[in-house]
Amino acid sequence: MTSSRLPTSARPSAPPAGLYARAVLQALAAVVAGFVAMGVVAGLGLWAAGAADLPGGFTAVLAAVVVMASGGKVELSGDAGALAGTQAELTAMPLTVTLVGALVTGFCFLRPLRHHAVTSARELLLRAASVVVLWLAALAGISALARHDFPLTLGGGNAQDPLMDLFGDLLDAVNPTVGFRTDVGTTLFYGLLWILGVLAIALLVSRRTPLPPRLVRYHEPVRPAAFAMLLLLLAYVVVGLVIGIVVAATKGHAAETLAVLLLGLPNVTWLALGVGIGGSWQGKAEGPFGLPMPQVLDAVLRGNGDSPDLSTVDLSSLAAQDARAWWLLPIAAVLVLAVAFLAAVRSPARVKLWQHALHLGIAFALTMLVAAPVTLVEAHFGLSVLGIGDLSSLGGEVVLRPDVWKTAGFGLLWGLAFGLLGGLLATRVRRKGEVDQET
Repeated sequence: MTSSRLPTSARPSAPPAGLYARAVLQALAAVVAGFVAMGVVAGLGLWAAGAADLPGGFTAVLAAVVVMASGGKVELSGDAGALAGTQAELTAMPLTVTLVGALVTGFCFLRPLRHHAVTSARELLLRAASVVVLWLAALAGISALARHDFPLTLGGGNAQDPLMDLFGDLLDAVNPTVGFRTDVGTTLFYGLLWILGVLAIALLVSRRTPLPPRLVRYHEPVRPAAFAMLLLLLAYVVVGLVIGIVVAATKGHAAETLAVLLLGLPNVTWLALGVGIGGSWQGKAEGPFGLPMPQVLDAVLRGNGDSPDLSTVDLSSLAAQDARAWWLLPIAAVLVLAVAFLAAVRSPARVKLWQHALHLGIAFALTMLVAAPVTLVEAHFGLSVLGIGDLSSLGGEVVLRPDVWKTAGFGLLWGLAFGLLGGLLATRVRRKGEVDQET
């Protein structure tokens, strides 16, 4: 009797018959939804930027933007025959596309789990592995589309510069091109880190998604602070979106502004967050081209002229160009205090004030360790003709590198201070909710 009951008693712990099929289908839905959302946002941004007029390359450029938004690497190349050499580099993430893809994918990944009272480690790993495998497969397919060559025309009959006109005619004769390709190996590696990070953050910030029993103890110290940091990043994006819409409606250049909002809004707003708390970036901008960025930031980056030294982008250097930059400090204080208060409200009453401060300090430092590096921008284009060297009129450079550890250090200090203050403000309002939850 006893031995005959053993298989029956073991059945409840085994996976349901359709678990694997449901997990794969729901993972497929999450991956498709994420890439579709990224493609729509990237397509609208490129359309606003005028990329729809590219000669037969819009689809390839769209694929390249999605690849870059997923952490992939797109390499630029040029060919001007034996007369000239070209050099081009671009390292940047279109963070609006990245953010939308992460939010949609994370939401679709968590949605099936919210109806469960508990989640086993086996099921969670199965669902995560399904999303990861399908995501990388889709990313590999999109990477294959992200390749194209564009003709480069340099002539134009400029009477004031006959030498440049001659070089342009010579180069036109050999059909110079500039193009881009995806580094598939690097793209899949960083794409793996990207999707793993998205799934991990989704689990960290979700309040309703159940965790495996062994991870339940991390719910109280991690999830309220993690959700607060996500809310802080999104709040900065929303504020930047409102400002961008007002600028587009009142000061013209609506298409260019819309392109920035749809492609690189967090690149600017998360830099504003880091600068507002005391962090800094190093950078420079040279040559006739630049990246879409606020005028005050471009002025700071061009401050050293042709000097090889990088300019420091911080609160004081921005304020030296425009005194309104000082508003970044009180805006940061208000928003950080608000999310610190929310984190304390969402935490149990038994959590002590010093624990609130420690949780938020660590969470803020880790947030800046993630948010600051993804704002990195390195863009360079140069053309040398007959071995003479770079022609400044045909080349340029934009560099913007974060001081990551400095910015993260200020995040730790701000998190400790405002975590303590937010806990003090929440001591009365949160206890009633905690009693209701326990009863």
